[in-house]
Amino acid sequence: MKIIFATNNTHKLNEVQAILGPEFELATPRMVGITEEIPEEQETIEGNASQKAHYIHERTGNNCFADDTGLEVEALGGAPGVHSARYASDGHDFEANNQLLLRNLDGVGNRCARFRTVISLILDGKEHLFEGIVEGHIAQCPSGNEGFGYDPLFIPEGSTKTYAEMSAEEKNALSHRGRAVRKLVEFLHNRSK
Repeated sequence: MKIIFATNNTHKLNEVQAILGPEFELATPRMVGITEEIPEEQETIEGNASQKAHYIHERTGNNCFADDTGLEVEALGGAPGVHSARYASDGHDFEANNQLLLRNLDGVGNRCARFRTVISLILDGKEHLFEGIVEGHIAQCPSGNEGFGYDPLFIPEGSTKTYAEMSAEEKNALSHRGRAVRKLVEFLHNRSK
C-alpha cells in the first residue's frame, strides 16, 4: 500500500518506514508535488496532526497520515508541548531548543517529562487518530549523537540512556512515535485482511 506521510524530515521518515515494514511504501509531500510548508497552526498536538493530514488529503485525494509530537515537561506546566519544534526560535533549531530547555530547568529538582505523538490517518476519506506516550525525565546535560530534536536530553522510563545514546532499533522499540506507528500499522493490517 502506498501512503503519503506528511513530513520532509528524513530522520522521521526512516524511523517510520522501519516500523511500517516493506508492505507499505511511504511517499513524502515533495514526491507528490507539494513543496510549500505544511501549516501547523493549532494549539494542540492532535490539532496539528489533523491539520497536516487534512492539508495533504485535500491537495491529493490520497490516503495519508501526519504526526505531531510534543515534549511535555511537568515542572514547566507541559511546555514546550505543541511548540516543541519551535521552542527557542521559528526554525527547527534542535541545539537552541535543548539549551533553552536546560536553562528553564536550571535548579529544578522535578525533571519528569513525557514524549507524546499523535498520528492522524486519513484513509478512504475518514480520519483515525493514534497516540503514543513515553514517560521519562530530562537529563542534566546532552548525551549521545543519534536521533534528533530532544533525543540527547530525554531518558525514557526504565532506561539509563538518552534516546540519542540508543541505536535506531532500540529507540524504535520503545519510542513514543514507535508506539503510535505500531497502533497505526495494526489498524492498517486489520483493514487489509
